[in-house]
Parts: sequence; structure tokens; C-alpha cells
Amino acid sequence: MAPPKHRRPGFSRRAQYGLFAGYVIATIGVVIALAAIAAWRLDPTGFALVRGAALDATAPLTAAGASVSRGLSDMGAEVGAYWNAGARNRQMTQEVATMRSALVQARAARFENARLKRLLKLVDRTPETIVSTRIIGSTASGTRRLATIAAGSGDGVRPGQPVRSGEGLVGRIFETGRGAARLLMLTDTGSTVPVRLARNGLPALVTGNGDGRLRVRPLIAGENPFRRGDLLLTSGTGGLYPPNVPVAVITGADALTPLARPLADPDRTDFVLVQAIYAPEAAAPPPGLPTTAGTAGAP
Repeated sequence: MAPPKHRRPGFSRRAQYGLFAGYVIATIGVVIALAAIAAWRLDPTGFALVRGAALDATAPLTAAGASVSRGLSDMGAEVGAYWNAGARNRQMTQEVATMRSALVQARAARFENARLKRLLKLVDRTPETIVSTRIIGSTASGTRRLATIAAGSGDGVRPGQPVRSGEGLVGRIFETGRGAARLLMLTDTGSTVPVRLARNGLPALVTGNGDGRLRVRPLIAGENPFRRGDLLLTSGTGGLYPPNVPVAVITGADALTPLARPLADPDRTDFVLVQAIYAPEAAAPPPGLPTTAGTAGAP
């Protein structure tokens, strides 16, 4: 007599072994998750060390994935650039003429600023560069906006240090391993940066919107002072970030809380600079204020 088409797992020893292995794997996963939660609650410092070790272990895989993603993105950008070459050429010609005039004015302003500083005997503090390193990966989805760099505590990288590229500010170091570190990008909802409007020096705060954009809040009550295309620079307030680093450009100034686009795009940035905290004495938390291991306080 032919065997029935649908049999219970009990009729097959292989099915029994597979079902038992599934239960064992699920139980081990639950135990590991509960142990991780307990370690995080009972020993935050030790848990931060474990996370750092995991960060070091996954850094090579993150770098490989980032290389493949960057290659595909560059290929699509090159195809689009080929079709839009004519329009882009006309636009860039107009921009060059505009920027040439702005460059002359900027040189004159720089000369005047240098002369006034000599008269007033002002001294600027130049932020120290800790290390120049490569971005090896960044989050593509989820609620957090984090990136991984190929330098860690062994290279002098510490939580809280600002990270910038040639285009502008990228974020700040969030947690470190021995040979890799994770940085909190500007667009993360947990990131807040004091800025000023380049046009008139108006102070404001830039907060991550979680979707690749930034929200801008002026610190002076009144009507909306922002215009589309306004440039935002770090103000140096709080002592964490050095002043006058480009941050973002206003893209939508009509809303009550304007939106801005960060100038530095981690997906198209290969190398970044990790700099020392601009004024450690100002950025340090007050005595007695508890801090979280492995993370830096808000500026």
C-alpha cells in the first residue's frame, strides 16, 4: 500500500532531528538575548567593551558591502551624468561666473579679517586632527543614522570627537572598538549641532530628521529668518565642534521649522578627518552628572 502524502514529523527521523535542532537554536538565541540585556543593565562598561569587539569583528564585512554598494551607486550616477551633460555644462558655466565674483569678495574679506585680528591680537584655536581614515559602511535603513570608520581607540579615537570631510561636518564619534568606530551622523534624530547663519550670523540649532534631512530651529524668537539656499556653519557653541565648519544648506524655508540638506554625504565620501574636541573644558559635563559608557553627550 502506498504511504500517505501528508505524514507527521514523527514518521521521519530526519524531520524529528530538524525540528529538535530548530528548538535548540531558538532557545540558544533567547538565552543570548537575555544575557545581553542583563549585561547592558548590570555592567554598561563591560557591555560597551563587548560591542566594541563586535564592531571590530564585523568591520571587514561592512567594508566589503560598502564597496559593492558604492560601485553600483557610482555606475548609476555616471549613466545619469552622461545624459545630462549638456544642461549641466550650461549650469556650471553660470555658476563659475557667479563664484568668481564671490571669490574676489571673499579674498577681500579674508584680508580685512586678518588685518583686524592683528590689530586686536586675536588668536584662533586650530582643532587637532586625530586621524584621517576611510568610511567603510553606513546604515541604509532603520531609525538610526550611523556610519563605521576604519579607525578606533587604538588610533586615538574617542567618543564625542567631531568628524568632517572636505565638504563639511559629517557627525561625531558615538562608540569605539580597538580598530573601528561608529559615528553618529548629522541626520540621526539624536544629533544636535549649534550653528549660525553665514549670511548674518544668526544662531540656530540643527537636529537630525532621521530621513537624510535636517531640521533648523532659530534661537531667537520671531519671524522665520531663513531663505532657500542659506548656508549654515558651526558656531563653536558648547565646545564640541570647531566654529565655521560648513554643515548644511536650507532647502525649504517656508515651514515653521525649515528643512536643510547636509553638505557632507557619507554615501559619497571615502575619507574623513577625526578631530579633537574643540574646547574640552567647555564640552565636558558638569561634575556629578552621570554619563553613558561608550557614547558622548550632546553638544
